[in-house]
Amino acid sequence: MDQDSTSDKKSNFLRTIIAEDVAADRHGGQVVTRFPPEPNGYLHIGSAKAVCINFMLAAEFGGRCHLRFDDTNPVREEQEFIDSIREDIRWLGFDWGTHEYYASDYFEQLYAWAIELIRAGKAYVDDLSAEQIREYRGTLTEPGRNSPYRDRPIEENLALFEQMRSGTFPDGARVLRARIDMAAGNMNLRDPVMYRIVHARHPRTGTQWCIYPTYDYAHGQSDSIERITHSMCSLEFEDHRPLYDWFIEQLGIFPSRQYEFARLNITYLTTSKRYLRQLVEAGQVSGWDDPRLPTLRGMRRRGYSPAAIRNFIERVGVARANSTAEFAMLEHCVREDLNRQAPRAMAVLRPLKLVIENYPEHEIERLDARNHPDDPDAGTRQVPFSRELYIEQDDFLEDPPKKFFRLAPGREVRLRYAYLVTCREVVKDAEGNIVELRCSYDPDTRGGNAPDGRKVKATLHWVCAQSAIDAEVRLYDHLFTAENPLAAGDDWQAGLNSESLTVLEHCKLEPGLAARPAGHICQLERLGYFCIDPDSRPARPVLNRTVGLRDSWARVKPNDG
Repeated sequence: MDQDSTSDKKSNFLRTIIAEDVAADRHGGQVVTRFPPEPNGYLHIGSAKAVCINFMLAAEFGGRCHLRFDDTNPVREEQEFIDSIREDIRWLGFDWGTHEYYASDYFEQLYAWAIELIRAGKAYVDDLSAEQIREYRGTLTEPGRNSPYRDRPIEENLALFEQMRSGTFPDGARVLRARIDMAAGNMNLRDPVMYRIVHARHPRTGTQWCIYPTYDYAHGQSDSIERITHSMCSLEFEDHRPLYDWFIEQLGIFPSRQYEFARLNITYLTTSKRYLRQLVEAGQVSGWDDPRLPTLRGMRRRGYSPAAIRNFIERVGVARANSTAEFAMLEHCVREDLNRQAPRAMAVLRPLKLVIENYPEHEIERLDARNHPDDPDAGTRQVPFSRELYIEQDDFLEDPPKKFFRLAPGREVRLRYAYLVTCREVVKDAEGNIVELRCSYDPDTRGGNAPDGRKVKATLHWVCAQSAIDAEVRLYDHLFTAENPLAAGDDWQAGLNSESLTVLEHCKLEPGLAARPAGHICQLERLGYFCIDPDSRPARPVLNRTVGLRDSWARVKPNDG
């Protein structure tokens, strides 16, 4: 993957650790990382941070990054999620080559290691229910209590564990637990569950197994099997590291080492799978690819580019302590990237008809318009111009304030790439609403410049009424009104922004946008960056606003020039 030209590598503690290990020839100087998603949902912007860290650091030091699906819970895992995760990682710009693995590849080895721990007196079969296990576990201030089954004879544990595997017992009847320390200060060391009984079809192993390893038992050992040298994950797994190290020490296997970094928190967003799932299932968003969600599918549909997301993650940096990045920084990175590459076009979102009375009634001109103001190689396109045009409603005020420089009665403005026009008359309907402007134009100002050198203070975008395409445009604001949506606790949904989506039904686009495919991104001049949505139909495009032209929510205000 090409490095982003705008992203300078920041020094961070993970890069420092890996550099020191390579210099010391630890693990023979090899660097092997992994990205280990559970295939029970879609990747989001927080996942993207882990993807970038693991793949980019491995590449930087000449190593490799594995993609491993930690598929230990058949009840919630689906092939759809596996496929979407693959697609999202490739979209971000990374590839794992032949190194795609699954925790289910290692079920036999994990089972054999469990037998080894039972034989060593380090694991036992427990008959307590899940509720009883939680009760016996104690609290942060009180030690736990030993299960009455903790001292079962080794042979009995072996026999029961074999019966668990053969399907003798129903779900929840028994579990296999590690025998560590019920008084440990770290709750994860209080005899954690290693295996549970789940009679469910697994996406890859079918009905071969009816016992499944827990994430905490399978995760660290899977790293060891793959000889992962630097197991990098987010900070919430810090308290789990002593347990992973305990298993490695007891089994005497490859000493994969875990390093934790701060997760990616962004204002006005939540990346919690649980809360996102509630929003989707309750129909409060249109699906997992809703452009308001922080899922990579949603961001791609909105028009965010992989380069912008990678650049954002690089700028946020890698730290040990949790912090929150500003959503405005993410928008800045998106805007910065799209400004360089997005072609320009014109559209009117809230149309107001403008009639040039002294323009020939049946004539249509083809005017040259630049595809990109800073890239001569992008060339030009031709846009039709005629007697009847559409401009933005907000670009006209009948009684303008002092600092409003756009169109008003008797005032002359420039039409982008076209002519200077002057408003002569305002036409209203029976309710007093402005429905049409009657104007005149100066035919000697083609291209927007007056031969006599007179100046105007505003340039307006427009589209030709005769050839304009009808379109639906979706404008997005924050999904939540609060910077920290989850601070409200159980009442978090009360913070949903009722104005997070505005749908405009009667927008007008220049005709060149008619044949653009879904995913095409352009800058609509003076309005922002927009992406063609998959909901588009051949005769009626649908556009999503990706980001405005300014850092604030872009609305044209009456006092703007």
